[in-house]
Amino acid sequence: MTSIETALQTASAICEAWTKETTIPEASRIDIRVEADDLLAAVQALYDANWGYLSAITGMDLGVDKGEMVVLYHFCEGAAVFTLRVYIPRDDPKVPSVYGIIPSVSFYERELIEMFGIDVVDTPNRDRLFTPDDWPDGIYPMRKDFEHLQGS
Repeated sequence: MTSIETALQTASAICEAWTKETTIPEASRIDIRVEADDLLAAVQALYDANWGYLSAITGMDLGVDKGEMVVLYHFCEGAAVFTLRVYIPRDDPKVPSVYGIIPSVSFYERELIEMFGIDVVDTPNRDRLFTPDDWPDGIYPMRKDFEHLQGS
């Protein structure tokens, strides 16, 4: 077994209690689906086990027809990538902040709020990153139904 396979097996075992579904998109990566209510426990378990580092948080809008969004928490250890996938309703998108466990997530959480309209509950900083201060509320540039604003 390679070190990548070993690392991914270790991460999978750490998060087994919260895993709802597992996919393997490529040889060096495992994605697991966790519920939003279990996110903090899974992140804390990876952190406590000193398994890798959080490299990014990515938002995805699956579209109006699907009615869901996904937030992906990408953890890396060497070439191994272990991703926690959290599916949330598009009409009430919210995830808990992991800032209390990993304070460096502030940038990513602010991006989720500003670009996707995802409520990151209890994140301490909601300042804008990319859009101007006069950007209209309720307009999220990374949503699939976003339409370019005239004059912007």
